[in-house]
Amino acid sequence: MTPKTTPHVSSVIGLARASLQQSLSWYASSRRHWNYPPDAKLQGAVKDDLRNLKGALEKLEQQVIKVSAFGLVSRGKSTVINALLGEDVLATGAINGVTKWPKSIRWQPPTGKVEIEFIDTPGLDEIDGESRAQMAREVSQQSDLILFVVAGDITRTEYLALLELRHYHKPLLLVFNKIDLYPDTDIRSIYQQLQQLSDEMNKPLVSPDEVVMVAAQPQPLKVRVELPDGSLREEWEVLPPRVDSLKEKILVILNREGRALLALNALNQAKTAQENIAHKTVELREKEAEKIIWQYAKYKALMVAVNPIVFIDLLVGAIADLTMIRALARLYGLPITSYEAGKLWQTIVKSLMGLIVGEIVTMIMLGFAKTGTAINSLWENPANFTAFAGAGLAQGSIAGYGSYLVGKAAQVYLKNGCTWGNFGTSSVIREIIAQVPADSIISRLSSE
Repeated sequence: MTPKTTPHVSSVIGLARASLQQSLSWYASSRRHWNYPPDAKLQGAVKDDLRNLKGALEKLEQQVIKVSAFGLVSRGKSTVINALLGEDVLATGAINGVTKWPKSIRWQPPTGKVEIEFIDTPGLDEIDGESRAQMAREVSQQSDLILFVVAGDITRTEYLALLELRHYHKPLLLVFNKIDLYPDTDIRSIYQQLQQLSDEMNKPLVSPDEVVMVAAQPQPLKVRVELPDGSLREEWEVLPPRVDSLKEKILVILNREGRALLALNALNQAKTAQENIAHKTVELREKEAEKIIWQYAKYKALMVAVNPIVFIDLLVGAIADLTMIRALARLYGLPITSYEAGKLWQTIVKSLMGLIVGEIVTMIMLGFAKTGTAINSLWENPANFTAFAGAGLAQGSIAGYGSYLVGKAAQVYLKNGCTWGNFGTSSVIREIIAQVPADSIISRLSSE
């Protein structure tokens, strides 16, 4: 259980801002490596991650919700955005691939509490595999809400693209466009099929509430017009877009969950950056860390070996392990308090429970043997000295090996990033998710 964040910061934006400012003040400051000389190689390796960390705070301060439209060519992504905006801002046409790269358009809803930035993307089937995946990753990571536009029965390519986007755990609406081209029976059939889509684990890809039917640019309707002289003439009547249900759905989501989505997206971006920084730091300082681990393992082995009093061995060993974890955190320049070091040590002990229990039992048994030998007096019987030394050597070896295991395990945990603790990104993410309504999109995504 992690410590609760400070209660006086009540809003989700305030919580996220405090967390990001704390992270940035640590990782971007010279204090990060106060105990070690500057490392140009490390600074170069984490440069982009620091930029992403700063970008997360900037995203939060701008308070603009990013809504991205994905789909294959000719499904009407640009047309859907134009219909939502109420004007033809994005180019559309009959030729495939009008949108060649992601484009952004800002929109201030008349009744909305937040500003929206729509991002139009190229058709997923007109970009090569790796480039498509990279584009999808970059845009989806920026997005607070994803619109996946289809225009009928979903194809294999669309299914795989939808599956990939779902892996980013972002709120997603499946937009069934061009419903004006289908009879009502086909619309109902396709609508039911879209609701029944599932992933590899047979879990639903979308809920019924996440499927929206629209006609962003209905086909013109041929009508007969009676002229003043009584004659009839056929004309094509342009019909208005039918996107009110989608617009209402977007505004309901963003007005109810927009700030939480914005905060969580910024925090997740920062969390990824912090984990990358920790991962690279641990890898580049592997040799120094190995020296620290062996050094504390030897110290612990020596202290346990020469100490004649049982149970003090265990206390000395625990203190040595905690001090080693702090030393590793200082080496890596990762923020960790004594409380967090203690929690980390408890987690490591639990994960290595079998070995640690064996070490403790053996140390207690050998500790009693040393204590008994000391009580019987080493000087009265020289054989007692041999027994004491043997028990101490065995106990010290076991203690040193246990300390080495704790050190290696601490490396793994620190490598995953120090994002817990008071105002840590992971702690704040958990607290924000706990605050959202149970029927919200965020709550459903967190349960997945």
